[in-house]
Amino acid sequence: MTNENQREGLGHQAKGTVKEVAGKVTDNEKMEAEGKLEKAGGQVQETTGDIEEKIKKD
Repeated sequence: MTNENQREGLGHQAKGTVKEVAGKVTDNEKMEAEGKLEKAGGQVQETTGDIEEKIKKD
């Protein structure tokens, strides 16, 4: 089962990937960088959720 942080993290990763690709396609370095940053933030948030779930199980 996934918790809120895991779901939101995955959402941010997806949104970041879209922004990153759009930035590459349009040659917009700022948008590409924003996408990479949002994707990384989503990964951190998902990992936080993973840790929360592990703590609940232990």
